[in-house]
Amino acid sequence: MRSIEQLCINTIRVLSAEAVEKAKSGHPGMPLGAAPMAYTLWARHMKHNPCNPKWVNRDRFVLSAGHASMLIYSLLHLFGYDLTIEDIKNFRQFGSKTPGHPEYGHTPGVETTTGPLGQGFANAVGMALAEAYLAAKFNRPGYNVVDHYTYVIAGDGCMMEGISYEAASLAGTLGLGKLIVLYDSNSISIEGSTDIAFREDVGKRFEAQGWQVLKVEDGNDIEAIDKAIAQAKAETTKPSLIIVKTQIAYGCPAKQGKASAHGEPLGEENIKQMKEYLGWPSEEPFYVPPEVREHMNALIEKGKKAEEEWYSLWEAYSREYPELAEEWKIWHSDALPVDLLNDEEFWKFEGKTATRNASGEVINRLARVIPNLIGGSADLAPSNKTIMKGRGDFSAEDRTGSNLHFGVREHAMAAIANGMALHGGLRVYVATFFVFSDYMKAAMRLSALMGLPVIYVLTHDSIGVGEDGPTHQPVEHLAALRSIPNFTVFRPADSKETAAGWYVALTRRTGPTALVLTRQNVPLYQETGKEALKGAYILVDSEKEIPDIILIASGSEVQLVYEAHKVLKEKGIDARVVSMPSWELFEEQPEEYKQKVLPDAVKARLAVEAGSSLGWHRYVGCEGDVIALDRFGASGPADVLFREFGFTVDRVVERALKLLKKA
Repeated sequence: MRSIEQLCINTIRVLSAEAVEKAKSGHPGMPLGAAPMAYTLWARHMKHNPCNPKWVNRDRFVLSAGHASMLIYSLLHLFGYDLTIEDIKNFRQFGSKTPGHPEYGHTPGVETTTGPLGQGFANAVGMALAEAYLAAKFNRPGYNVVDHYTYVIAGDGCMMEGISYEAASLAGTLGLGKLIVLYDSNSISIEGSTDIAFREDVGKRFEAQGWQVLKVEDGNDIEAIDKAIAQAKAETTKPSLIIVKTQIAYGCPAKQGKASAHGEPLGEENIKQMKEYLGWPSEEPFYVPPEVREHMNALIEKGKKAEEEWYSLWEAYSREYPELAEEWKIWHSDALPVDLLNDEEFWKFEGKTATRNASGEVINRLARVIPNLIGGSADLAPSNKTIMKGRGDFSAEDRTGSNLHFGVREHAMAAIANGMALHGGLRVYVATFFVFSDYMKAAMRLSALMGLPVIYVLTHDSIGVGEDGPTHQPVEHLAALRSIPNFTVFRPADSKETAAGWYVALTRRTGPTALVLTRQNVPLYQETGKEALKGAYILVDSEKEIPDIILIASGSEVQLVYEAHKVLKEKGIDARVVSMPSWELFEEQPEEYKQKVLPDAVKARLAVEAGSSLGWHRYVGCEGDVIALDRFGASGPADVLFREFGFTVDRVVERALKLLKKA
């Protein structure tokens, strides 16, 4: 090993350990053990320019084991990203650029938010998938304008998580050859040796899933690591797993190989001993040797040159293929290539149908005008109505298809979608039954945390699922998704509201949207349409300036309040009907508008929704009422279930009359 490279590796180790020590919090063990592989990857193989962290053809790096965040922060600082030594010193402090786990959009150079183990692994599968798809679309002979790798450093915990099994299986099936995972196999977890819970042969597992598996027996041997990465890059038909045997907290004699090094500071005395063991040239904290700075500056210049060469290639490509270059700009723009808002055909529907069917119609309308729309389902596309006709299937044999088949892998599907959205250039949707959003929740939460515009198509939205019974009938799920910050839930009442939901999902670029759709048919209302974009609106207004009562509903239950207002009118009661497909969008409206729809003067309010009542009192108030489902469903025909659980026009009328007596 060249001495300067050893000094760089030890700089990563010392900075990481000192930052954790100063914070009195963090995970020093993995950065110490994994520093050689991380340095080798970043210095000898990764194509990246710290002066432009968003360069479109950069290699992507994912630290799936996000608890080792000081590893990536040390790398970012040394490789010239906008992360100063003061930022390193402020590790884990409020408002710092170096939070406890890496956060996308917060720290320059961090490609994805990681920490929940296995999520980053699956994100990387999505990034590699996006690279393969875009390469098939835009590359031409002599012009590989899309040509980069996705690299991951993962730990034992990532390999234990079920999501890594799901994602690795799909990556192997799809033959994502530009995905390379370095597995930091140190055999230590928080509770001790991994043998207490994890004895499988990880290499054989990945081989069975269609991966190339390579091994490096000594995690400090950067020549062996270098050779393995080169061999992984040479394999173009399979993703590669490089198992690197390391020692947690390498270089700290008192902590090396011990579980106590995982998630707690080493201690000042141990850091002193570590510096002695590593032959560290200074006692000064957060010291970076000048020769390391000089060496890193040369690597930074190498990264700048790589981007300059790509831009020269791009300019020649633009001259040779001007139409493709123009398409590229459209694909990488947040703006829609068509004016859907004023496209009458987009909003035009006929007859009674399930909103899942309406969504299927919308998807195929969009497929004709939005070329970078890509998505699929967890083996439920025929039921979710998410197949784009004439757009082909993405596979190991055909990279041009826009329909993705995730298999029965809901959790990985959502995390892969996050990776695709993070990569850029694509508009991504995924689909499953609403009840299975439980399986996806961790990844959906990260969609919101990262502000990713992933579209979730969630069908079979209530007891309307019918005979499949309570295991497949979502009850608490609307409340669960509505509780996620920066997550938009849209439950449309009819086909036009479904179009509105899709418009919201496509134009909302700062967070995910869930379209919650019915299996059963619902009417098409003359009064619905673009007003639904406000989240809630007056579907049928009262004849009085101040109505006697306000009836509120979402989705299929709008039909109940729509019909109930007619019955109430015959009884001399003036009711306003409000369709509320999205709480989140309604809350974004000006107070004046919200008061227009739900004036404080009207205390008699009744909300109807075939799900948990949790949260609805925000809109009905202490004097209002909610017809909801605060229990599990049952197996039986949908119409029978709605009747038996009290979702009928008669019950709405009865509860409305009761409210008015109280008023």
